Amino acid sequence: MKKNIAVYPGSFDPITYGHLDILKRGLELFDKIIVAVAYNVDKRALFTVKERMELIRESIKGNSHVEVDSFEGLLVDYVKKVNARFVIRGLRAMSDFENEFQMASMNRNLNKDMDTIFMMTSKDYFFISSRTIKEVASFNGCVSGLVPEIVDKKLKEKFAKK
Repeated sequence: MKKNIAVYPGSFDPITYGHLDILKRGLELFDKIIVAVAYNVDKRALFTVKERMELIRESIKGNSHVEVDSFEGLLVDYVKKVNARFVIRGLRAMSDFENEFQMASMNRNLNKDMDTIFMMTSKDYFFISSRTIKEVASFNGCVSGLVPEIVDKKLKEKFAKK
């Protein structure tokens, strides 16, 4: 029996409840989801890839249907490498859609067997972005309830050093 495997790629710097909402709902559609942390040279990350992967693992608490990995290079190559066929992308607003649509179209051009599934973030989380979380936390603002406890703790530690 072939498993439906999806890749949920992103920078996850840091993971938020919005990301976890998409992951939880994605697990209703797929047998296994690989959360793939991207090495993105264009973005200055607060957390290292290794730290982000650990925060994700802590946040999912050992869910056997979720694997955490990292990749660099083209997403289509990674998807093929892990024998997946689907990519999950979360959308918060129409502004997300244009960029995501272009990326999905290019990926589909590069790999005709790969499909992108767009999922709208739940209403409770559509205003959350990792960038906003980092900005609020950098000014000692409260982000509890928007990120897992471990992420809140690590944000406080990071910004206490700065």
